[in-house]
Amino acid sequence: MNTENFLNKFYEKFGNRNDKPVLFFAPGRVNLIGEHTDYNGGYVFPCALNYGTYLLIRKIKNNVLRFSTLNFNADEETEISGLFVNTGKKWINYPLGVINEFIKKGVQITGLELMFYGDVPNGAGLSSSASIEMVTAVAVNDIFRSGLDMLELVKMSQRAENEFVGMNCGIMDQFASGFGKKDHAIFLNCDTLFYENVPVFLHGYSLIITNTNKRRGLTDSKYNERRAECEQAVELLQAYKPVKNLGEITAGEIPLLDKYIDDPVIRKRAKHVISENSRVVEAVAVLKENNISRFGELMNMSHDSLKDDYEVTGTELDTLVYEGRKLPGVIGTRMTGAGFGGCTVSIVKDSDSARFMTGLSAAYQKKTGIVPDFYQPEIANGAGKL
Repeated sequence: MNTENFLNKFYEKFGNRNDKPVLFFAPGRVNLIGEHTDYNGGYVFPCALNYGTYLLIRKIKNNVLRFSTLNFNADEETEISGLFVNTGKKWINYPLGVINEFIKKGVQITGLELMFYGDVPNGAGLSSSASIEMVTAVAVNDIFRSGLDMLELVKMSQRAENEFVGMNCGIMDQFASGFGKKDHAIFLNCDTLFYENVPVFLHGYSLIITNTNKRRGLTDSKYNERRAECEQAVELLQAYKPVKNLGEITAGEIPLLDKYIDDPVIRKRAKHVISENSRVVEAVAVLKENNISRFGELMNMSHDSLKDDYEVTGTELDTLVYEGRKLPGVIGTRMTGAGFGGCTVSIVKDSDSARFMTGLSAAYQKKTGIVPDFYQPEIANGAGKL
């Protein structure tokens, strides 16, 4: 990110070079393992990336919010007069929803100019929306000296997405963006929000993210349908014991699903969540022992479960994963994010990484006709002022 260039764009848009804006950043995230467990009160294992959303922000005298982004041509301006309402399909719903949360807490919001720039590929499932929410939250918190802690900002950002934007996401994305730590992944219990930063030292291996470049809107996907299926499973399992989410059922109890859940589809959904939860716990343990090969096996098992039991993968993701597994130096590869497009995350031997990208690109294009994109991210710190 060229800060000087960004500043100049800000002044070109808003004028007044004598009043310098403040720069903030919030990362996107990749989830290494633990998919569709977060809204089921389970475990996840994401890390923050060195891709994310940058925000230049400054106070102004006028009682308006002026939004601009370098990512597309869509400037917006809105007056401040009480709570905001959803603006339809506009991108400013993400920052507006967050600002609403501050207003609800009694923070006196005055005029602002905000310019965003994101280098998270949009629609890739690396959580560009959470990075926009979190960068807005840390910036507004700082500028208005609200004194809210990171956990509160994470919860406010999640509420903004759930209630204002209308996307029923779990807390993982905002949590990873807020609490990320360089060279660490976050082992998070999404029920209690207890977390641990676990060092990720891959010793001769790298993370490679591959974007299917198949666009998918989460809100339009089957995400809410899967949530409803999991809630149905919980209701049925309450005949067995008083559980409030699937995260409370252990892998050893999977054989009992046949007894309490008649619908084979609902049973498969529950099986994925419960088995995935136990894979996360094991993955963290083997990573601490530097057993990278077992970590990779668990990633592979995770994808197979997401394909067969949760049914959220699709042709593009499956092609990347199963073609990727044939290539030398790949120890584990799986879809990451909500599915139905987006990205895979792979652990690949450094000496094979270039061949992995060329080989996979050719195989994927042959099967789908789409050119994939590759990223070799670093694991970065969470949201804050730069």
